[in-house]
Amino acid sequence: MMVNSTLSYFILEGYLHVGTLRYLYFMLTAVTYISIVLSNVLLVVVICVNRSLHEPMYLFLCSLFVNELYGSTGLFPFLLLHILSDSHTVSVPFCFLQIYCIFTYANVEFCNLAVMCYDRYVAICCPLQYNTRMSSNKAFIFIAVVWLYSFVKFLITLCLNIRLTLCGNRLNSLYCHNYLVVKLACSDTTVNNIYGLFGVVLTVLVPLLLILFSYMKILKVCFSGSKHMRQKAVSTCSPQLVSLLNFSFGCSFDIIQSRFDMSSVPTVLRMILSVYHVIIPPLLNPLMFGMQMSKLRNAWKCVLCCKMLAGRRDAL
Repeated sequence: MMVNSTLSYFILEGYLHVGTLRYLYFMLTAVTYISIVLSNVLLVVVICVNRSLHEPMYLFLCSLFVNELYGSTGLFPFLLLHILSDSHTVSVPFCFLQIYCIFTYANVEFCNLAVMCYDRYVAICCPLQYNTRMSSNKAFIFIAVVWLYSFVKFLITLCLNIRLTLCGNRLNSLYCHNYLVVKLACSDTTVNNIYGLFGVVLTVLVPLLLILFSYMKILKVCFSGSKHMRQKAVSTCSPQLVSLLNFSFGCSFDIIQSRFDMSSVPTVLRMILSVYHVIIPPLLNPLMFGMQMSKLRNAWKCVLCCKMLAGRRDAL
């Protein structure tokens, strides 16, 4: 299916300001990507190989880390290539593939964080019912629903966008952005707009209501409970809340800068913040969850120690 009989590529104008600093940007981007891959892969392996971590909370974390590997891989190799390249064009099929990858990543991330909040609500507010209301099997079902819903939902969006006739090929972005592509359409976008509004309600409003409900119940228990209960709630919920606010900030700025005039913001800063939601959460979440949760922290320390001891034995 062709997007346009004459359009074969898009031009990404976000790279026009790289200039002489391209090698510095390349090194910083490469180090960031390597850090993301190593930290997320390490924690996924730790959770998978350690049976004591096969609990709903850690299964949701594993899903979160896998999604961050997926989303960052959809962006970073592309960034590294274009930072060093003199030609900032991207083929139409690859552009739509990148749109699909990055936007399904964002959808899974937000829904996964919402389910994690609900899991903490059940653990803190209904501890005696936790094993029945949130078993490992139910956690797998939640994860499967989150991923399947996100992939199917945006597949429909992609199919609606592919049928549009585009009258331009310049995107003021570092990557292929769904809204910017739709803005280039010179055909009727009514169906796209209606489905987009429907998708926002399902993807943002429903998870947001679940998050608000969960934290309202948790706060109620904290204020009425003991000091120990408050400390336990804070220690288990604070990483999720920070992660949620961090990701929401990145997504909010990306939405604002793609829809409104942000010429007053320096171009380099605007471009960096436009990819904030794909860079910072995958970089910080493994460190934050890995250091905050003692069980997970002890598990990855054990794995690292075992590897070091095995290496010494091999050397001897």
